[in-house]
Amino acid sequence: MATFTKLALQPAGTTGDGLGILVVATATAGTAIHTASTTATTIDEVWLYGYNNSSSSILLTIEFGGVTAPKDVIKQTLTAQNGLVLVCAGLVLQGNATAKIVRAFAATASQISIFGYVNRITV
Repeated sequence: MATFTKLALQPAGTTGDGLGILVVATATAGTAIHTASTTATTIDEVWLYGYNNSSSSILLTIEFGGVTAPKDVIKQTLTAQNGLVLVCAGLVLQGNATAKIVRAFAATASQISIFGYVNRITV
């Protein structure tokens, strides 16, 4: 039977604290948002929400497990100060000996924060 555990985002191998992660990168490879498991029997279901604090719309790029466009890239324009916007709806990353990393960069640095969580599924 599978085990489900809800976790805070874990950028760069940290345990995460549940707070927003400021996107400071403006190009690939982006700011680390979450590092997936290195265990093959573990699946991370990733939920991400973005908030744009700027007075202008900003293009956000999520690099989901890699940095190769277009297969690893999700782009979305976040309008100015419009609350949390869903940018990654439960996409999954399976554990691998080399951990897959979810990253983000934006057209303007330090204006977008990423919030979210991971449902870690162990089979």
